[in-house]
Amino acid sequence: MSRGVAGEPLSRRERIDRMRSRAWVVHILYLWESRGADRCLDEAARSVRANRRISPSRLPLICEHLERLDEHLEEIDRTIQACMDNWRLERLSRIDRSILRLATSEILYQPELSPAISIQEGIRLAGQYGGSDSPRFINGILDAVLRIRSA
Repeated sequence: MSRGVAGEPLSRRERIDRMRSRAWVVHILYLWESRGADRCLDEAARSVRANRRISPSRLPLICEHLERLDEHLEEIDRTIQACMDNWRLERLSRIDRSILRLATSEILYQPELSPAISIQEGIRLAGQYGGSDSPRFINGILDAVLRIRSA
């Protein structure tokens, strides 16, 4: 069961907000990369917020994810790359890369969150937005990320 910062179980509404916030972050990362990834993530987020209706309860979670990604993207990418044999990060689909970046940022930089939740959510997002092989691929890479973190 998901737990909040104080260790209390999250309500159903809080779990849904977290799940949907992750989906918005993947959407923003995809847009950011589609536009060349040369601008800051915040610009992509502003563009999405201007054109889409996002629940106000999800905005703080989205901003938290984006700040962490913006601050640690190089290390996140290095970690993902270290977990892939005979693959380059650039060869992955934008969706798979976005999901991996989000889940890896949670595993590495959100110690209060169980890595199992990050992996489970990455697999769920891959099943929802990725290709037919994405969930299995995402699971394998995130398991390797967890092993690196635990080493």
